[in-house]
Amino acid sequence: MCELLVGLPDVRILGVHGKTNDVLRIYVESKGERPGCSNCGVLAQLKDRAAVELVDLPCLGRPTRLVWHKCRWKCAEAACPVGSWTEEDSRIAAPRMVLSDRAARWVTLQVGYYARSINDLALELDCDWHTVNDAVIAYGTALVDDDPKRFGVVRALGLDEVLFARVGSFHRQEFSTQIVDVARGQLLDVVPGRSGAHATAWLEKQGKEWRDKVRYATLDLSSPYRKVFTTMVPDAMQVADPFHVVKLGNAKLDECRRRVQNETMGHRGHKSDPLYRCRRLLTKAEERLSEAGREKLLGLLRAGDPHGDVATMWQAKEAVRELYAHGDPGLALRWVEQLGADLQDADYPIEARSLGRTLIRWKHQIAAWHKAHVSNGPTEAVNNLIKRVKRAAFGFTSFRNYRVRSLLYAGKPNWDLLSTITPR
Repeated sequence: MCELLVGLPDVRILGVHGKTNDVLRIYVESKGERPGCSNCGVLAQLKDRAAVELVDLPCLGRPTRLVWHKCRWKCAEAACPVGSWTEEDSRIAAPRMVLSDRAARWVTLQVGYYARSINDLALELDCDWHTVNDAVIAYGTALVDDDPKRFGVVRALGLDEVLFARVGSFHRQEFSTQIVDVARGQLLDVVPGRSGAHATAWLEKQGKEWRDKVRYATLDLSSPYRKVFTTMVPDAMQVADPFHVVKLGNAKLDECRRRVQNETMGHRGHKSDPLYRCRRLLTKAEERLSEAGREKLLGLLRAGDPHGDVATMWQAKEAVRELYAHGDPGLALRWVEQLGADLQDADYPIEARSLGRTLIRWKHQIAAWHKAHVSNGPTEAVNNLIKRVKRAAFGFTSFRNYRVRSLLYAGKPNWDLLSTITPR
């Protein structure tokens, strides 16, 4: 009976009380031997009892409270400076925790593994939101931070940012940086900001021996993250993510289309304007255009692009895409260098010249993909997992809560250790 209700063999059930459809209360006390004084060793005397009510797992479909009659002991030696103390048993509940130990470990699993919301569990247990959240953070922090084997040697490291929160009356955006093991698709940690300072400090903390084993460093076209990798893992090959390189080409193409639209029509795109009508066709891969689609695109460009700026940017975007149509590293570097130089011609639109400068600035990182064949794709996948956690929580304001819950869900903790950890 004791094991069924409480999960502990050495407690005594004093009684069970609860009306129909009401909270069920189970009254228990410890069956341990009388302790000795920690200072003088004399057997303690019972001073009084304090009833502590703990939120427990539902029993028989009803919210349950475990009422623990804790003993307060006092030293029998009058000259002893210890005085009195209250018994503790972490198997029943951790110190200063309102949830019982088994309930706290269960909510940590539900929030961390299944990405359930804190509010959902608080309603199920019929308790306060903070009661559940405090337990998740205490047990979750121990699970992700106290396990030295959660991650080991990392061969490919990725950095990327995610919007953490909008704060203040002006909804100022605050970001976080995700540090990801690209090979395993594992979130290693989350640090505040996207300037690179906190990511540098995190890598410094890992030690030189760990950093020297990183062979590849993947990133989008972010200068702060490039500085982090150059400073902390100088021997790692930096690889620019192909998706973001092609995305840059599409972004410059769209920027050019909107500029020409305003110059020729004097307003933003209307549904009848030629350049607005072809905006989707411009971003589509050329080889995926049907014959009718290609004719439509060229016709709309002739009608709405009098100087050929948008057509030039469309060809530039396709040239960037062609970079990934082969696997020759040497050809890739020459391709980027030549394309970057060609796009900076004075007769080309300003967007093309800007794209060319960026390609030249990142030429080694762009061409490195043909050697490493690693990308920031797993990092983006981890970002999606974090965004799912944010949706379940309806956003965060506490970075500590955000970090722990993200690591529980995307950091691949060893859930077998949940039953053995000591909460923080």
